[in-house]
Amino acid sequence: EITSLLSLYGGQFNNQQEIRVNSPFWILNIPSEEMARGLMKRTVCAKSIFELWGHGRSAGELYASLKSYPVEKMLPYLQSDSTYKIRIHTFNKTLTQAEKIKKIDALEFLPFNGKVNLKSPEHVFWILEDYGMDPNNVPEEPLDVYFGRWIADGQRELIESYSVKKRHFIGNTSMDACLSFIMANHGRVKPNDVVFDPFVGTGGLLISSAHFGAYVCGTDIDYNTIHGLGKASRKNQKWRGPDENIRANLRQYGLEKYYLDALVSDFSKPVWRKGMLFDAIITDPPYGIREATRRTGSQKETVKSSERSTESHIFISSSYHLSDIFFDLLKFAAEYLVMGGRLVYWLPVYRPEYTEEIIPRHPCLKLISNCEQMLSSHTSRRLITMEKVKEFKDQDHNSYSLDGQYMPYKGHNSFREKYFSGVTKRIAKEEKDNQK
Repeated sequence: EITSLLSLYGGQFNNQQEIRVNSPFWILNIPSEEMARGLMKRTVCAKSIFELWGHGRSAGELYASLKSYPVEKMLPYLQSDSTYKIRIHTFNKTLTQAEKIKKIDALEFLPFNGKVNLKSPEHVFWILEDYGMDPNNVPEEPLDVYFGRWIADGQRELIESYSVKKRHFIGNTSMDACLSFIMANHGRVKPNDVVFDPFVGTGGLLISSAHFGAYVCGTDIDYNTIHGLGKASRKNQKWRGPDENIRANLRQYGLEKYYLDALVSDFSKPVWRKGMLFDAIITDPPYGIREATRRTGSQKETVKSSERSTESHIFISSSYHLSDIFFDLLKFAAEYLVMGGRLVYWLPVYRPEYTEEIIPRHPCLKLISNCEQMLSSHTSRRLITMEKVKEFKDQDHNSYSLDGQYMPYKGHNSFREKYFSGVTKRIAKEEKDNQK
């Protein structure tokens, strides 16, 4: 998420420090404080951002680093007519108040001329200490110590304010609010973009994109979900109410002006005119477990099913194989995304058999990131982010990749078909076992 936002707002990870997944503190190079604030207005993963004044592996190294920091950069925040306070945050360790005061007093060599104000200071400075990730093996001294001026907090309060528990219209698989915002940030959604979800369901992924100022639309094969009809997913509620729909969800958060529409449509048969229409495609395809993978049948198959389904309002006469869903999704993104637009989606995997080769590829799309969310010891799903880097041409229409070699797509790819069939069965079995 942070990498995507840096590419959107400017900045990069510090060259001297790799992205360390085993540390909660990262050092970034950002050209301006304005850009830093812009990043923090978007992220739900980062808690806070600071202007780094000093860093060391020990207290002594920190003090030496602070003494070498340019005084002219400090002075605007240390004036005699200003107010300030110093706070301490320790990761994986709790300090006593006496220990905190001792660490703060050790910074008396800094030229603080203002007055201390603990309630509403103009400037807040932080000592950040990293004691590692192992709660059973906490070192006596911190592994890293940082000191800096607080600039801004992230948007973690969005997780609570947009919680699915408080949402007007939900389904069986409505996306968690935190993950929805992470997906929108992976897609680099920005104001006035047009964002599309081809498996829109109850529209949870549209809400996060609309929050960032994008116009949103979607399709789904389920008539009842699009129109807010049928059985309710909420506990102690049998049927959906007359105003339970996607538009009502956006209205709930004051985002209705960004809602374009949602259509009843079979994704395997796109209804859109040719051309680059969408700035981002952000979706959570059905895996065939709690939500069925369905598509309309051919005319020949439709004749066999003479009765129209009253539940779904369309002929359902063929299953939609999971490997075909992902192939169609990449082909659609390659054709309908603008250049530089992003596709963000979830890919279910069975961890003991997972390899990079099973990730679907397309010659027009570049894999940007591949992040894992653990579901159980054996199953997980991976958040795949791809970017359109090549103009779509007719010869790309039926292309797919196996081991990096692009070739015409003819029916199922047996390797992926077998793999995804196994994934669906295993995840379904684990869900049933958990319910028992």
